[in-house]
Amino acid sequence: MAKKAPASDPVQDAPRVGAPKKAAAGLPAVGHTMAVAGAQMGARRAALTLLKVNQKDGFDCPGCAWPEPEHRHTFEFCENGAKAVAEEATLRRVTPDFFAAHPVADLARRSGYWLGQQGRITQPMYLPEGAERYEAVPWERAFELIAAELHELDSPDEAVFYTSGRTSNEAAFLFQLFAREFGTNNLPDCSNMCHESSGSALTETLGVGKGSVLLDDLHRAELIIVAGQNPGTNHPRMLSALEKAKRGGARIVTVNPLPEAGLERFRNPQTAAGLAGGGTPLTDLFLPVRLGGDQALFRALGRLLIEADALDHDFIAEHTHGFADYRAAARTADWDETLRATGLDRADIEKLHTMVLDAKSVVVCWAMGLTQHKHSVPTIREVVNFLLLRGNVGRPGAGVCPVRGHSNVQGDRTMGIFERPPAAFLDALRKEFGFEPPREHGLDVVRAIRALRDGDAKVFFAMGGNFVAAAPDTDVTEAAMRRARLTVHVSTKLNRSHVVTGARALILPTLGRTEKDVQATGEQFVTVEDSMGMVHASRGKLPPAAPQLLSEPAIVCRLARAVLGHRSTVPWADFAQDYDLIRDRIARVVPGFDDFNTKVRRPGGFTLPHGPRDSRTFPTATGKANFTAAPVEYPHVPEGRLLLQTLRSHDQYNTTIYGLDDRYRGIKGGRRVVLVHADDAAAAGLADGDYTDLVSEWTDGSERRAEGFRVIHYPTPRGCAAAYYPETNVLIPLDHTAATSNTPASKSVVIRLERTGHAPGSGPVPGPAAG
Repeated sequence: MAKKAPASDPVQDAPRVGAPKKAAAGLPAVGHTMAVAGAQMGARRAALTLLKVNQKDGFDCPGCAWPEPEHRHTFEFCENGAKAVAEEATLRRVTPDFFAAHPVADLARRSGYWLGQQGRITQPMYLPEGAERYEAVPWERAFELIAAELHELDSPDEAVFYTSGRTSNEAAFLFQLFAREFGTNNLPDCSNMCHESSGSALTETLGVGKGSVLLDDLHRAELIIVAGQNPGTNHPRMLSALEKAKRGGARIVTVNPLPEAGLERFRNPQTAAGLAGGGTPLTDLFLPVRLGGDQALFRALGRLLIEADALDHDFIAEHTHGFADYRAAARTADWDETLRATGLDRADIEKLHTMVLDAKSVVVCWAMGLTQHKHSVPTIREVVNFLLLRGNVGRPGAGVCPVRGHSNVQGDRTMGIFERPPAAFLDALRKEFGFEPPREHGLDVVRAIRALRDGDAKVFFAMGGNFVAAAPDTDVTEAAMRRARLTVHVSTKLNRSHVVTGARALILPTLGRTEKDVQATGEQFVTVEDSMGMVHASRGKLPPAAPQLLSEPAIVCRLARAVLGHRSTVPWADFAQDYDLIRDRIARVVPGFDDFNTKVRRPGGFTLPHGPRDSRTFPTATGKANFTAAPVEYPHVPEGRLLLQTLRSHDQYNTTIYGLDDRYRGIKGGRRVVLVHADDAAAAGLADGDYTDLVSEWTDGSERRAEGFRVIHYPTPRGCAAAYYPETNVLIPLDHTAATSNTPASKSVVIRLERTGHAPGSGPVPGPAAG
C-alpha cells in the first residue's frame, strides 16, 4: 500500500539556531539515515535497497559522482546518498487523483520540499492550454503531442533539449543522437551551471576537461588542498578517502570561506572508532579565504615557488609551454594585493608554501566554490599553473581533482551532451549513423533561457532535473519558460519545473536507478561515469514504482520514432529493446569505449584513458601542458556591502530538498537564513536573530530582492555572506556569468542587508490540513 506524504507545507522561515558542529558523520548520521529511509521506504525495504547501493552487482547512487573504492564496505553509501535513494524508492505515489485534487496554481504556491515529498509520479500527465489541472494521458498520445509541436517549428533550433546529470550513458547518447538527427545542437546541461569553468580551463591547459587523478592517487598524495568545497555535505564519501590519505601520511589544507564540519573531523560510520570514538581530524591548515580570492592565493604560491627555485625544471622543459610568460607574471604578484584579495595573513600563506615544499606529490580538489565566479576560468588555470611548477600532473599521488556533483554529469558530457561538440565527434556520428549532424554551435543554459525569453525557442524538453529551480534569475527564467509553446519533463518526482509551464506541458514519468528495467530482450542495465573517469554498470533491483513507467532509453527511442518517423537512419526500436546494441554504437563513436560491452561487465568496470595522467601527453593546441599568465582578478565590494555565495544545506542535494535542517551548521527547521560575520551584521544594524532582506546590486543600477532571511552570526571572513539556493537564485541576473564558460557566477553576488521587522510568515503555506 502506498504511503501518503505530508499534506501541509511546513513553515520554512523561522529556523532555530544552535552552535555549528565540529565533526561530521558518526552515530547521528547513521540515526538520521535510518529514520529517513524508514519513513520513505519502510524498514525492510530500506535495508534490502541500501545494501545494493554502489555495489558491483547493484545500482549507482543517484546522488553524487564520487568513485567507489575497489574494496567496498557492505554499507557503501553516505547519509545524503541514502536520502536520495529513499526518495526514489519511496512508497509514496503521485497519481492522477493527486493532480485532480491540486490545480497547478495550488502546486505553484507549495515549497520545493513539499512537492518532492509527495512521492513518485505514476503516469504521463498533460496540461492542455488554458487548463487548470494536469490530466492523465496515454504514452502514445504524449509522444504525438510532442511530435506535432516539434514539426510546427520553423527551425529545429527553436527546440531546446536539456539534460540532468543523473541520466545514464545510454540514455544520454540516445538523447544527443535524437537531437542531432532532428537537426540541432541545442543540448544544454547541468554542467553549464556548475563545472563548465573546470572543463574550459582544463581543456585549454591540459587538453582534457576532466580530472587527472584516480582514487588511489588521492590515497597516495602527500599533500591535498581542498578548495571551495564542502565534502561533508556535498560528497560525504570523499571524507573516507581523505581519512585514508591522512592515515597514509598526507597533510590536508582546506581553503574555504566557511569552516566545514566534515573537513574538521570525520567520524567514519564504517568503523567502531568513528562511531564511538573521536574520529579523525582531517584539516592540518585552514585558510578562510575571502570569496573569489583563490586565484590570488595560487598566484602567490607560484611566486614563492619560483623565488625558492623549487621547480621541476625537467618537467617544465619537456612537457610545458608558456613558462617564461607565467614566470614574469608571477614575479609581479603583489603581497598587499594578495592579502587584500584573500583576506589571509601572509604567515599562513607562507606556511602553506612550506607544506608544498615538503610534499613530493600534491592533489588539488575543488568544486563550485571555484567554478562559479566571474573569473573562475583563470582561477582554475592558476591551480594548473601551481601544479605544473613541480610536475604534479601525470605522476602517482598528484594532479587536478574537480569533484563533480550529479552521479553521471561527467558521463553525459562524454556521451555528447554538449552544445559545442568537437568536429571529430560529429564526424564519428555521421560515419556510424549515416546522417549529417548540424555543425553550428547550439545553446547552453544561459543562452537557452535568453532564447525562450525572446521567443526564439518554443519547445523545452528536459531529461531529468529541476531546471527552473536550478537556473539563475528566477523571475526571468520563469517568465521565459511560460513563453514556451510546450514544456516537457522526464521525471521521477514532482518539482518546481512542473508548475512553471509553457502554454502546454507534459510530465513523462520514468524508472529510477533503483528499479529493474525489463525490455523485450530481458533485464537491462545502464552505465555511468564517475568524477574520476571510471565507467561501471548500474542494475536496479526494485520493482517499478508503477506499471506505466518507461525507462529513459525507451522514452528517447519512442520519442525519436514519433518525431523522425521513416526518415531516420537509426534503429530506434532495436535500441529500446536491447541496451547492448546502444553500447556497441557508443564503442564505435566515443573514444575510450572500445569493447564497451565486455569491459563494463567486469566487476567494478573500467577506467577511461587520460593522456595527461597516463603518459604525460597533452592534446592541447601546443601539444604540451600550457602555463597561462592571466592578470589576477578578485571581486571589489563597495563599502557597506557584502559578497554573497549561494550554497546547499546539509538536507539538500542540488535543488532537491530532503529536509529543513542544516545539522552541521546548527540550523534546524528553516532555510531562509543568511550567514554573516558578527561585525558585518552590527555594521548593518542587525543582531543575531534579526530578519533582513537581501538586495543584490548591479553596475547597471538594477537591484534584485530576496525577502525575509534570518541573520546568523557565523565565522566567515569579513565582507562575505552565505545563503541557500534556490531561494537566492532570484538575486543573480541572467548575464552575471563567468568569462569563457558562461557559468552563472553564483558565488560572487554583491548585496546589502535591509532590515525587516520580523519573519515573513507565521504559519504553514496555504493548503489542505494534514490528515
